[in-house]
Amino acid sequence: MAVDIKNVTDVGTEPGTVPDTMAAWVIRQEREGEPLDAFQIEEIEVPEPGALEVIVRVMAAGVNYNNVWAAMGKPVSVFRYHPKDDHHIGGSDASGIVWKTGPGVTKWQPGDEVVIHCNQASYEDPEVHGFDPLAAPSQKIWGYETSWGSFAQFTKVQAQQLIPKPKNLTWEESASYALTYFTAYRMLIDRCEMQAGARVLIWGAAGGLGVFATQLCRLSGALSCGVVSSAEKGALLEQLGITGWIDRNEYAGMMRKGGESPDEEKARFKEMRRFGGAVREVLGDDPNIVFEHVGQATFPTSVFVVKPFGKVVICAGTTGYNLDFDVRYLWMRQKEILGSHFANAWECTKANQLIESGEVRPVLWRTMGFDGVAEAHQLMKENKHLGKIAILVGAPETGLGKTEEGAGAIYAEVGA
Repeated sequence: MAVDIKNVTDVGTEPGTVPDTMAAWVIRQEREGEPLDAFQIEEIEVPEPGALEVIVRVMAAGVNYNNVWAAMGKPVSVFRYHPKDDHHIGGSDASGIVWKTGPGVTKWQPGDEVVIHCNQASYEDPEVHGFDPLAAPSQKIWGYETSWGSFAQFTKVQAQQLIPKPKNLTWEESASYALTYFTAYRMLIDRCEMQAGARVLIWGAAGGLGVFATQLCRLSGALSCGVVSSAEKGALLEQLGITGWIDRNEYAGMMRKGGESPDEEKARFKEMRRFGGAVREVLGDDPNIVFEHVGQATFPTSVFVVKPFGKVVICAGTTGYNLDFDVRYLWMRQKEILGSHFANAWECTKANQLIESGEVRPVLWRTMGFDGVAEAHQLMKENKHLGKIAILVGAPETGLGKTEEGAGAIYAEVGA
């Protein structure tokens, strides 16, 4: 049935009670495909919170590429991850208001303003208690590997996913950063144990991950070299405290495409050496950390240019996940490859404190209304977006939710 979303900002109940139904952008398996077709607005029953669960009224949501994959059903259908749900409500970033708490929740009360991090795991898994929830067999990304994400008037989360909303940010600013920022924090601060004086190469430094990696390097006293695709993006990095940047277009020949002939591979290796020299010129030496998320196209260069005993930390493979590289440069120079995946609640909390203090700032491109969810994901699929997109849900307009003075988001056109 058609759903009227003109009054999406009115939920009809006060904190403590949820309405029977809500408006939500829903993907169903039979319509997986282009985001404009896959996402449709439906009237969905509002879930009740179970033990240690919370229902949050979503004020704003953030858009990430994971729900482009969900829309297309690639590389696998999200319904494989949550087969008991016949619908998928995506969205792995959100800011909102605690509306109802389930049994056992004591830290949060209806009316609390929160940001949601997207890591879920069963409280019964022993890895959650003393090791790391990311190692738990039950670990999933909320709003991708689970349903009940942020593209709805209400969402259901585990209580441990909640973090106090920074008072210096608006609703849309608060919804824009958690997934990418907390991922970057774990990669550099915990996985690589980055310290002052480190030299860091950041691929896609003006993208959703890179803008936070750049700021974390500055805060840690590390030198950073960013790889970007334009002078405008380089200028943004200078604003964020980058040591120096390189235009990737000047070194396009180093990118690994796969299936290169011996002559093409020889030429690519020559360009890779030339790029390494440019990085060395920026940093004063070879990097001892490479911040990777591009994958197939850049990974051989990452392994080659990182300093002996250095670390390549990777959380994604946007150009492909089948990596082909010369392993001699790995073992003979005793380099390390570290995998990293999102962050745990402790890391999210510590990282969020830097947002609250204004030492790290979100970078936001555009805020769209609730009617723009499908369009936002189509823009992202077609690479027509120029940075992070936020979606207003419960917030009737931009600029609301900020209750204290302090550094807010940087508004800029950004990308890899």
